[in-house]
Amino acid sequence: MPKFRILTPAGASFTVAGGGYDLEMEALQGMDAEIIEGPATEEGFIAAAKDADAIYAKGMPITKRIIDSLTQCRSITLGSVGVDSVDVKAATARGIPVTNVPDTFIEEVADHAMTLLLAGFRRVIEQDRMVREGRWREGRPALLKIPRLMGQTLGFVSFGRVARSVARRARAFGLHMMAYDPFVEELTMSEYGVIPATLNEVLERSDFVSMHAPARPECEKLLREEHFRRMKPTAIFINTGRGPTVDEEGLIKALQEKWIAHAALDVLEVEPPSHNNPILRMENVTLSAHTASASARFDEARKRRVGQELALVLSGKWPMSCVNPAVLQTTTLQRWQPIGIMRGPNS
Repeated sequence: MPKFRILTPAGASFTVAGGGYDLEMEALQGMDAEIIEGPATEEGFIAAAKDADAIYAKGMPITKRIIDSLTQCRSITLGSVGVDSVDVKAATARGIPVTNVPDTFIEEVADHAMTLLLAGFRRVIEQDRMVREGRWREGRPALLKIPRLMGQTLGFVSFGRVARSVARRARAFGLHMMAYDPFVEELTMSEYGVIPATLNEVLERSDFVSMHAPARPECEKLLREEHFRRMKPTAIFINTGRGPTVDEEGLIKALQEKWIAHAALDVLEVEPPSHNNPILRMENVTLSAHTASASARFDEARKRRVGQELALVLSGKWPMSCVNPAVLQTTTLQRWQPIGIMRGPNS
């Protein structure tokens, strides 16, 4: 039997299926560790995970019941930025670090956010449709109603890693920028040419509002109907963060009643959306299927990072990206060697 037993839900993944665990195991070579698949149900996983040394969380929720059943788990490791599938509070109470991958695909998501911004602003989907439907002469008149991009204002809701990468790109397009994030210092924003502002100021003054709030309980439905009412009728709303941070019913109403001009969304409140979701039939919406982070390096990079985090924790070292550093207060400090960089899940 291997010294370290890492349990993961069988067949559960948010990327391509199959492929084994060779990439995760690269960093674990020589440690006598094994990644074992367990049942992808709560009851079955509890039975299999009781004596696991680590949990590789993917696909299924890691609930308080699962966490409270663990007897020797040293880490719950995710291969994603979001940690909403894990009860982080329960893990902290049990002294179990939860790790994520907060910085592996930042550039891809920033590229996608700018793509959605530009596609929505220049009405790319509408223009494509006009050409295909033989409405060639309608294209130019439609765009003659739209102002020049340079000099417009881009507002960020949350200013983490992705938003900062978007800011670098947007600056080159001549956009003015402002951001609401009570947890980021003004000096940090100013380094990116971004003006700190209140949430209402961002909503009322921005021509583009880009949502980047993380999937945390306090951010659920952070933007609601009353917030969309504050936005300009010409404004475009962009979300490459998490769907549940927006009250989708309020967003739909804002689009239907023309409180805002357009929405460009990579994420929705429920994914995949129901066939009767009104958003699917709206011409003033640009959609992608939660694909902002995807690229040729996506799977390899995140899987290797998972292996690195598991190797650090199982060898008694502090992980690179722990989302609950308060776990140190619930455990004996001597358990951890101070190696790695403590980072939060701010995306």
